[in-house]
Amino acid sequence: MGTCGSCSSNGIPKGCKNNGACGTGSCNTKLSVFDWLSGINPPTSKIHNQYIEVRFKNDRKDFYIVNPDHPLTIGDIVAVEASGGHDIGIVSLTGELVKIQMKKKKVKLEELNKVYRKASQKDIDVWTNYRDKENNVMLEARKIARRLNLEMKICDVEYQGDGSKVTLYYTAEGRIDFRQLIKDYAVAFRTKIDMRQIGYRQESAKVGGIGSCGRELCCSTWLTDFRSVNTAAARYQQLSINPQKLAGQCGKLKCCLNFELDTYVDALVDFPSSQTILETEKGRAFCIKVDVFRHQMWFTYANNSISWYPIDVDELKKLIALNAKGIPTKPLDELKEKNNLKVDLIEENNLNRFEKKHRSTNKKRNKNTKPQQPKNPKKIESKQNSKSRRIKKD
Repeated sequence: MGTCGSCSSNGIPKGCKNNGACGTGSCNTKLSVFDWLSGINPPTSKIHNQYIEVRFKNDRKDFYIVNPDHPLTIGDIVAVEASGGHDIGIVSLTGELVKIQMKKKKVKLEELNKVYRKASQKDIDVWTNYRDKENNVMLEARKIARRLNLEMKICDVEYQGDGSKVTLYYTAEGRIDFRQLIKDYAVAFRTKIDMRQIGYRQESAKVGGIGSCGRELCCSTWLTDFRSVNTAAARYQQLSINPQKLAGQCGKLKCCLNFELDTYVDALVDFPSSQTILETEKGRAFCIKVDVFRHQMWFTYANNSISWYPIDVDELKKLIALNAKGIPTKPLDELKEKNNLKVDLIEENNLNRFEKKHRSTNKKRNKNTKPQQPKNPKKIESKQNSKSRRIKKD
């Protein structure tokens, strides 16, 4: 794994001038971590912490115990304890921030494995050799599963650092019978087989891609935890429940629906309930739309739902107070006339704003342009005579 030596600070440790705290080891690494506590020394006598975070194949991370006498920095390739052998990973986080992450993820100290040593060149060569085989193994595993008519999809393959085990990640709707499949995999790959089922969100995180926003998928770049997303998030944001627009590449609701949900919930606290019914002089009116950005609620009559009328939230609260006293409000038509007194300078609500501008500019151009002078009739006659002479010669 190369380092970004062009932006290193003093050569050691290498990194983008963050003294090894950027957590990448090379630029544009997926799920990188910035250690914002890298410059803070612990209050204890020990300089180095005894816990580190190690990254495997960019999307799997785990915590390990390290000997304080052998300090490690971010970006170091290490050999760690694994089932039936050792694994190779890259140090992604060190220092006091590791304890905060362990507390956040509720990691038990007695279940942590150890770091053996820094990876030697031989360890790195074996590790890279097995990583180069992963794509071919994934294709072969898909062929075997298809030959057995199993309703599953192999999404990713990961070899252990020493090659003693291979983990196959798959997605499936129901349960899969692995009895014959594991036998065929063991014969084909000649190593220990580990099958792990993942969800469709985890699959899209491993595969990656471009979202509808034009950027890389959040799950494949920086998003590590997948919170549940439901249609209530779309309703709070006044979005139409359209599965084709709300679904991501994984086929589930987009994770970004949760990003601004808290902001919308806080803004809707000042709004009256969408079930509000106004008693007007023309009859009952109910809410049909909520505009969070303009701080308005749209109402329509129960007997005439074609016409919609916007009302500001502050004015709506006054109308609700009048209804609470038993006083009917004025018709929505008159309330709409008051709201229309506001000048729309940019003509945002005018559908024909572009046509008017073009017409006005054309009129101005016609006024400013000078009238064309009539052509000289003598020149026209001379041109016609020259043309006739040419025709006679021919």
